[in-house]
Order: sequence, then C-alpha cells, then structure tokens
Amino acid sequence: MRAVTWHGRDDVRVDTVPDPTIQDPTDVIVEITSSGICGSDLHLIEVMAPFMTVGDVMGHEPMGVVREVGAGVTELKAGDRVVVPFNISCGTCWMCSQGLQSQCETTQNREQGMGASLFGYTKLYGQVPGGQAEYLRVPFGNTLPIKVPEGPADDRFVYLSDVLPTAWQAVQYAAPPPGGTVLVLGLGPIGDMAARIATHLGYRVIASDVVPERIARARARGIEVIASTEQEEVVGAIREKTDGRGADAVIDAVGMEAHGSPGAKLAQKASALVPDAIMEKVMTVAGIDRLAAFNTAIEAVRRGGTVSLSGVYGGATDPVPLMRMFDKQIELRMGQANVWRWVPDILPLLTDADPLGVDDFATHRVPLEQAPQAYESFRQKQDGAVKVLLQP
Repeated sequence: MRAVTWHGRDDVRVDTVPDPTIQDPTDVIVEITSSGICGSDLHLIEVMAPFMTVGDVMGHEPMGVVREVGAGVTELKAGDRVVVPFNISCGTCWMCSQGLQSQCETTQNREQGMGASLFGYTKLYGQVPGGQAEYLRVPFGNTLPIKVPEGPADDRFVYLSDVLPTAWQAVQYAAPPPGGTVLVLGLGPIGDMAARIATHLGYRVIASDVVPERIARARARGIEVIASTEQEEVVGAIREKTDGRGADAVIDAVGMEAHGSPGAKLAQKASALVPDAIMEKVMTVAGIDRLAAFNTAIEAVRRGGTVSLSGVYGGATDPVPLMRMFDKQIELRMGQANVWRWVPDILPLLTDADPLGVDDFATHRVPLEQAPQAYESFRQKQDGAVKVLLQP
C-alpha cells in the first residue's frame, strides 16, 4: 500500500509499504478514505525528530471503511464506516472507565514513562503505524473505532479522530462560568474549533492570531479577534475588554511552536545538529519549549481563572512562573484528549444543521500522493492552508 512516511527532519515522503494484517483476534483493517494533517505532525519533522525512525508511517486523524475483522470482533463488520481515535485505548481498563483513555493502562508505554499509545507518533507512544495511508490496522475493534452513519461526506465525521475531542476537552478543562469570557490563543485547527465550541456553548469568545486567513475564518463566525500575538498587546486588549480583570479562562492552542523565547528557539534549532540518538536522551531530561503562548496565557487570565493547555508541549525543564501562577491562584489543566470521553457529547452535533461548521472546516483536500507538498504548505501557512485532509 501507499503511505506517508518519515525520512528525517523536513523530509516526508509517500512510499510503498507492506499492507497491514490482522495480528490479534480483536483487530480490524480499515481502508482509509480521509486522514487529516495535524499541527502536531509537524513536530515530528522538527523538534520531535529524535524519537522517529526512517520509514515510520505518520498520521493520527483517519476514518474509513472496515474491510476485514478478526475472529474476536463482534461490534463491527466489513463495510462499516468508522472514525479511528488518535489515542489507542482498550475501553475496558480502570483508566478508560474513568474517561481517561489517553492514559489507558493496557497501552501505556511504561518503558518510556508515557501514556497510552498513539497512532503514528514516535517511539515515545508505541511507534504504531499511522493513518496517512491506504489501510490501517486498528486494535480493540470492539471498543476503539467510532461507528458513524453512511451518507454525509467524510468532513462531517473525520474530526472526531482528534480535532473535535481535543477542542471540546480544551473548553471543558477551561471551565469558564456561565456566560464567561474565554480567550483562545492561536486559531489553527484546534484553536479555531475550540472557539466555535465555546461560542456554541454560550461563552464570550475572544481569540488571538496574526494569520489573515485564520482571522477571517473566526470573524466570519462572529468571534472577536485580537490581531496580535505579542504578549503586551494581547494582555492589554483582553483586560480592556474585561474591566481590567482578564479572561475567566484562557485556552493555549499554540504550544511549543509559539514564536518568541529566543533561548528555547536556539536550543530547538541546535538539536538538528546533534545526532538523534544523543538528542533523544537529552530531550527526555533537559528539553525546553518556547513558552511565549503559555506566558501570555498566565498574564491574560484573571486572578482565580483557569488556563487550559491543548497545544502540545514536550519540554522536560521548562521555566514555569510558579510564583506568578500561585499568586494569581490560577488553575492549570492539560493533557492529550480522551477521545471517547467526549464522543457522546459531540456526535449529536454532527447533523445537517452543522452548528460547528465541520462540513467546510477543511481548507484543502488533496490526494495522498501530494502529502509532501501539503505538509509544506501547512507548515509554511501558504495558500490559505488551515486544515488539510489527505484522501488516499
């Protein structure tokens, strides 16, 4: 089959790789019909490169049609249409029963000290082949895939794999009071969707970004936008809009890709000059992030407010301003989205009424063979690329 594979920093290719096969009785094989490129996929060809291996199949936002089921699968059959969550969870362990599927005890990567395995996402998370491919082996066929109805285009449901639950969890973790103000930092796919969800749930939403296409998308849905990412300007604007207090909650949908933090930026770039085998060890004990967005969140949130992190961070020694956070009595929540925890809340919204605007959320739909060009456009924010779907 054809699949998007990792070949090094800044090097994504489409190769022919072996077709997946049934390995366990509860496996299913899914023929992929759509698969998103996620902002966190870009980390794999940048700062997270030391944890990748040449030939790794990428992608963790797939959906498609079941083509083969293992002998122990009773909940699905060939021909069923499914979305595959990005985190691999058994659905039956204690953590899964608590709605913490991203911490699944069956797939935890204990040797790495990490949580549940993820499709297509480094040796830290199981080095499981991903979904930017023609076919995907999906374990836990009775509990992991999300069965969705026939009829609507893939765009209606594909974001259940990651974008929708990640954005939904970001808003739930932000937990603003009824009618409260939410500041969303970054209007990439997750920030954009989080702003839509928070608006749908009745909150006042203000967002911050500088990319014209992103700003236009948000404003078209009635969302207030601060056209800046400079900390002083964002904090000043949000306080002006909130009687000097700051936002009730801030969602950091940017993470370690934030601009600023020159020391961290230099360290991340320097990592490209060091052999990956060495950098892998260094990053697990001394890696640092660019914290510009995080620091903006701490200053922009009101005293007693909440900061919700949905942007990915990977540093081990980040200088976090704990004194400032303690003094402001800030609550901080974060983590990989627990996809199945939020599916029952989200699925009823994926109707023809389309309150979250999923049907036209993608800006680009491209053939799998054009993945390298699509990655570059998305990475460079070219051609209005905000959300890209690959279609094998």
